[in-house]
Amino acid sequence: MARERTLATWGVELVHAYPHDTGAYTQGLAFDGGQLLEGTGKYGESTLRRVDLESGRVLHSAPLARDLFGEGIAVWGGEVVQLTWRNQLGIVYDKSTLQELRRFRYTGEGWGLTHDGTHLIMSDGSSTLRFLDPQTFRVVRRLLVRSGGRRVANLNELEYVQGEILANIWYKNYLARISPSSGEVLGWIDLQPLVPPRLDRDSVANGIAYDAEHDRLFVTGKNWPQLFEIRLVAR
Repeated sequence: MARERTLATWGVELVHAYPHDTGAYTQGLAFDGGQLLEGTGKYGESTLRRVDLESGRVLHSAPLARDLFGEGIAVWGGEVVQLTWRNQLGIVYDKSTLQELRRFRYTGEGWGLTHDGTHLIMSDGSSTLRFLDPQTFRVVRRLLVRSGGRRVANLNELEYVQGEILANIWYKNYLARISPSSGEVLGWIDLQPLVPPRLDRDSVANGIAYDAEHDRLFVTGKNWPQLFEIRLVAR
């Protein structure tokens, strides 16, 4: 990982800081219609929630069963898809009401989720991303992520932004910019200037959302007190 850190090619310029619920163990983040959708984790505390961007206020929260550990989310049409960690279970919700519609199964762990307009893209904590059919949730393709020939493990929360996959790396304060065709890391985004004093060892950077209409990028972390709108700055 030391070599990966030296490859960071982008810094961040802070555009705006918004309040963020410090009780939100952020596992997934998405921007939708001027608001945020956020998936949170931990057994007995996991939710899918709609959040007001400006105030950080939770507008609507749908709790998961106590034996489910919520993970990444993605908006697909009029639905929201949410993964769970070790339950090998995905949940599909109505986007407007956050009412559960159906469930599906997958193998292994669920970590991050996004989509490229054609397929859902899922991480499982390894160096491989899975591309899923959004109707059947079957794996149609696997993508091995590498940087300089080395596998990049612990891929976590994902966001598809302008033809690239952005990925949090668990316990690292930078994002990978990944080519969805080759899996090669195209560059690194250093989030260190945004990291608040750690609440505990698990309060790491995790959560990426993109407002495509206005070209705005947002990041936060697990239990962080703020969510940040950032602009990338080339180094």
